[in-house]
Amino acid sequence: MHVLIATSGPPYSDVRLGAEVARCADRPPMVLTVIGDEGERPQASAILAHACELLSPQVQGVQTRIRVGHPAEEIVREAEEGGYDLAIVADKRDRGWVTRFFLGSTAQRVVEYAPCPVIVAKGEISPIRRILLCDSGADSSVLVSHIAQLVDLIGGEIDVTVLHVMSQMSAGPGVVGKQLRASTEELVQQDSPEGELLLRDIHMLDDLNVHPRPKVRHGLVVEEVLAEARSQDYDLIVIGAHRGEGWHRILLDDLARQIIQKTGRPVFVAK
Repeated sequence: MHVLIATSGPPYSDVRLGAEVARCADRPPMVLTVIGDEGERPQASAILAHACELLSPQVQGVQTRIRVGHPAEEIVREAEEGGYDLAIVADKRDRGWVTRFFLGSTAQRVVEYAPCPVIVAKGEISPIRRILLCDSGADSSVLVSHIAQLVDLIGGEIDVTVLHVMSQMSAGPGVVGKQLRASTEELVQQDSPEGELLLRDIHMLDDLNVHPRPKVRHGLVVEEVLAEARSQDYDLIVIGAHRGEGWHRILLDDLARQIIQKTGRPVFVAK
């Protein structure tokens, strides 16, 4: 796996998370920093040098690169041209109020436009041992495939929880009222669509030697994902980036955007 670590310097949460993820990769990672003009190159070189120091205990053969331009645009361009399997970027706000209001943070724009999965580094970075996989039912196989690769990449004992939020706003055909209040065991025993979804995820992960535990919460999707993340102190939240059309795409992307904005934990956005 080829990993791109995009950093702008302190507090280097992106680099620290990159060390966790890239240490067992079969290719050395690329560390990228973006500057606004050539006059900033000395500072950029210092940032990259310190990033390499942070990575060196766990990762060997680190490559570095400096690009000139807008951070989000250059990170996406590097991801496209380099054929990376994963990009890691910190959640830092752009300085300009107009840019923040209309375009969002650099991390949000990278998530939206990068051709590969993206991990948004947030909060205190710790060894990844507890993963929360949030499955909405769309593209489950994509989520499962990424989580299996990630667990294999990180190595060691990883605890994976597969979460599905039962929400009346997102309930699909065939979901009756009592199922919106049912427990995980009840949904499975009733052969409900949601229970079948959880079983499908579990079976797919079992086949990939990842043995998760299913969990259901009831309420609004974003609030319940955030509450679960806090309650069990997960090290990483995994969500999907849906590519629908029209209002459907806007709604689903907005859920992912809210989770990234509001959580204090790293978020892996699968594509």
